Amino acid sequence: MTNKVSRRAFLKGLIGTITGSLLAVFGGYGYARYIEPKLIRTESIPIESSKLPQSFSGTKIVQFSDTHLSEYYPISQLEKIATKINQLSPDLILFTGDLVDKPNQYGFLHQIAPILKKLKAPLGKYAIYGNHDHGGYGTDIYENIMKESEFKLLKNTGVKIQLIDGSAILLTGLDDMMLGRPDFGQTLKEAKDELYTILMAHEPDAALNAKAFPVDLQLSGHSHGGQVQLPFYGPLITPPFAAVYTEGLYEVDRMKLYVNRGLGTTRLPFRFFSVPEITLFTLTKKSASAMVSEDRQKRH
Repeated sequence: MTNKVSRRAFLKGLIGTITGSLLAVFGGYGYARYIEPKLIRTESIPIESSKLPQSFSGTKIVQFSDTHLSEYYPISQLEKIATKINQLSPDLILFTGDLVDKPNQYGFLHQIAPILKKLKAPLGKYAIYGNHDHGGYGTDIYENIMKESEFKLLKNTGVKIQLIDGSAILLTGLDDMMLGRPDFGQTLKEAKDELYTILMAHEPDAALNAKAFPVDLQLSGHSHGGQVQLPFYGPLITPPFAAVYTEGLYEVDRMKLYVNRGLGTTRLPFRFFSVPEITLFTLTKKSASAMVSEDRQKRH
């Protein structure tokens, strides 16, 4: 056990030393430590689909992820996030995991729910587990906080989001792949070819399994976009299950995948060329003419 701890401490120290040295070389240590981690960028992403019910066209979904509340990412920053999200007037709010960096060591747990409770969305607020939400004996802590915050926690299950005209989309949530018990079949048992389906999965490489199901859009976090990227090189390191998909929008067979860069930091309190983000998706019904045009382009 001692050897494992020593090895982990050594590797963490080594990565920290290398990262700090590289940031110093690129002249960005102060920026990466004190400026970029406090930024919040809103990324606006249009999502088109012929499967989307017409009445859902124009629906605004806000995704936020990986706040990793800690001594480096305080409650005051969560207040700013909540304010920004409400300013976007979302119809649906989705949190894709990793609320607190070390749940069993964080001294301000009681201050989280009152802030998250302020978030408003007429179609609801939903969340899933990330690895840090299960880690450090945090499973029950996270569940209680999200319940107090009026978020519905999806764990290998789904819910139909239905409008007054009876039209619906399916929202599903997978348990964390690292420390949970993910079950794709159970999570997506209600997914059908004719029903527009969104999958919330903390780790983006879940797409390698999800693409076998009728999923239209997968929303993930976990990667932090690498957290530290170097010009002309990209991320220095990505966590497990974020090796294939690390940041932004992907086409995975017939499914779209979006990987949110997250908001906080973990292991090291740096961000460099990986600005924290809130994502605003606007769903749009793809017209028949647009589909014909797209088919023609593919043939040529």
